[in-house]
Amino acid sequence: MTRLALCVTLLGLTYGRAQGGPQPPCETAPSPPYPDLNNSPIVKAWNQYELGRDWKPPACAGWAAVGFSSLITTVARFRYASGAEALLRHIGAISQLAGMRYWSTTHQQWRTLIVDAYALTDSQSTARRGDFALDEIQKGSVLYLEQADNLSGKAVYRMHIAEVSADRIVFDVENVSLMRYYFVTLFHPGDVQSVYFLDRESDSVWRYYSIARTGRNASRLAAGHDASSINRAVAFYRSLVGIPTDQEPPAAR
Repeated sequence: MTRLALCVTLLGLTYGRAQGGPQPPCETAPSPPYPDLNNSPIVKAWNQYELGRDWKPPACAGWAAVGFSSLITTVARFRYASGAEALLRHIGAISQLAGMRYWSTTHQQWRTLIVDAYALTDSQSTARRGDFALDEIQKGSVLYLEQADNLSGKAVYRMHIAEVSADRIVFDVENVSLMRYYFVTLFHPGDVQSVYFLDRESDSVWRYYSIARTGRNASRLAAGHDASSINRAVAFYRSLVGIPTDQEPPAAR
């Protein structure tokens, strides 16, 4: 009888891990939930023990592959009175990502995260073009950009605009080129993914929910750095909503 009870308990724990995890605001309440407006973002690093090795992403994330090597959610409310069009222009202003700063847990100081960033005509182009105009950021649009960060150097990314309305913006980003540290491949195409949900709550308040993950086949050199991943995620959040990216305090020391 004791053995049977133990088996049932273990099955329950396994089921709980498989059913839990991030839940973006797609026809159900988000998890983690949104914090109060005056509170800092809720940032969580998930692990495979919580979710299982074959964690299946929520359908509305648009990710087919299962599992992860790192998984970070950032959930917040923020004040923004300029409306959806201004947010879309900011999303399209790829060049403004250059100079983004974050707290380096390795060096224990603020450092530049994005060294350079610019829009591309397509995934094969290497020539810079101007930032994306408002009429290019429409539902279903697929846009390309190149970004150089402080560790993995230059990489080409695809940005897909999934939803656009006066009250909701959803877009996702993933790498389409290899990402290397010196001569070591850290990430293969599609290994670095993020999805962003922006929902209007009122005339001057928006809700923010993002999931960022690296694939489970990513290099081990890139795994196990949750504090750094949290600070990077917060830097992108701050950049999008207009907060100085090196504002004290950092999310993780």
